[in-house]
Amino acid sequence: MDLPAHLRKYNLKGRVAIVTGGAGLLGKGYCQTLAAAGANVVIADVAARVAEELAEKISLETGIDVVGIQTDVSSPESVRRMIDEVMRRFNRVDILVNNAALDPKFDAGHTGEHTNRFETFPFDAWQKALGVNVTGMFLCAQACSVPMLEANRGVIINVSSTYGLVGPDQRLYQREGQPGQYKPVTYTVAKAAVLGLTRYLATYFANTGIRVNTLTPGGVFADHDEEFVRRYSAKTVLGRMAEADEMSSALLFLASDASSYMTGANLVVDGGWTAW
Repeated sequence: MDLPAHLRKYNLKGRVAIVTGGAGLLGKGYCQTLAAAGANVVIADVAARVAEELAEKISLETGIDVVGIQTDVSSPESVRRMIDEVMRRFNRVDILVNNAALDPKFDAGHTGEHTNRFETFPFDAWQKALGVNVTGMFLCAQACSVPMLEANRGVIINVSSTYGLVGPDQRLYQREGQPGQYKPVTYTVAKAAVLGLTRYLATYFANTGIRVNTLTPGGVFADHDEEFVRRYSAKTVLGRMAEADEMSSALLFLASDASSYMTGANLVVDGGWTAW
C-alpha cells in the first residue's frame, strides 16, 4: 500500500545533505536518519578518519552514497574546499545541518575538565569556542546558500541547545568534596546566537525557496554518572534525559517537506526542561 501523501513528504531521495560535526554523538544519528530517508549525506567533520569510517558504514547499511570530508568549520578555506568537493561529486546542496560545536562534556570520561570560572575564563578559549559554534555556522550557511539560491530551494537547520534559551544550572555539575565544575560562558552565548542567526537568515532568504529553522535538543544521555542523571532528570517534565535517537526524528521533520510551512522557527525537544 502506498504511503499517504503527507508521509511521503519525509522522503529525501535524490537530495544532498551536509551534516557538520556529523561524526559526533548526535551527528551520527542525524546522518543515519537522513540516509535512511534517501538523502546522499556528506559527513563534514574535523575528525577525518572517523567521518570516513562512519560514511562507509552508513553506505553499506543503506545503499546510499555517503561521504566523509574533513572540515574545520571555523576555517573559511576548509569550508570552501568542502563545498567545492560536494559540488563536484553531487552538483547540488539541498540540506545543511549546522551541528558542529565545541560542547564541553560532563560524562565519566571528562570528569574534572571544566574548572574555569567566568572570572578567569581564558580569552583564547572564548575565541576558539565562538569560532566553531558561531562563526562556523555563519561560514557553512554562507557557502551553502550559493547553490541553494541557484536551485531556488534549500533547507538550513541550525542546532542550538536549551542553554541557548535559559542559563545553565551550575548546581548540576558540582560534587561535594571536588573542585567546582562549570558549563562555560561560551556555550550559552553561542547557542543563544544560533537563534538570532536562524531568524536573520529566515527573513533574509524570504521568497527564495530557502527555509531556515533551529533544532534545540535537551540533555542527551552519554555515560553520565548516576548523580548527574538524577539531578538532570528531576528538572525535566518527563523525568529523564533524552536518548540520542530522539533528536533524529525531529531533525528529519525539519529537513523534509513535512515542515514546508516552517521557517524562522525553533523546534525544542527537551523533555519539558524549559516548560517550567
